[in-house]
Amino acid sequence: MSKLTIVANIIANDDKIELVKAELLKLIEITRAEAGCINYDLHQDNENPAHFMFYENWSSRELWQQHMANQHLADYMAATEGAVAQFTLNEMTHIA
Repeated sequence: MSKLTIVANIIANDDKIELVKAELLKLIEITRAEAGCINYDLHQDNENPAHFMFYENWSSRELWQQHMANQHLADYMAATEGAVAQFTLNEMTHIA
């Protein structure tokens, strides 16, 4: 199986930007240490501070799915419940 790229966009509620940012930052170190994680990079939009984006590369979809089932993601979901206005996730394949 080829490498999997994930682009995840998180739009925080305007009054919850700092909460969402703090919780997203907690995910980075533990995720980067996971099997299959090639990179896990968090970005914040320069014009819209409520918009966060993860750019991730995983060695396989199976290992990314294991990541998605981990407790630290469940903890993030619980901590940010009601604080995220929109979430989109794209599974992508590098073609060139």
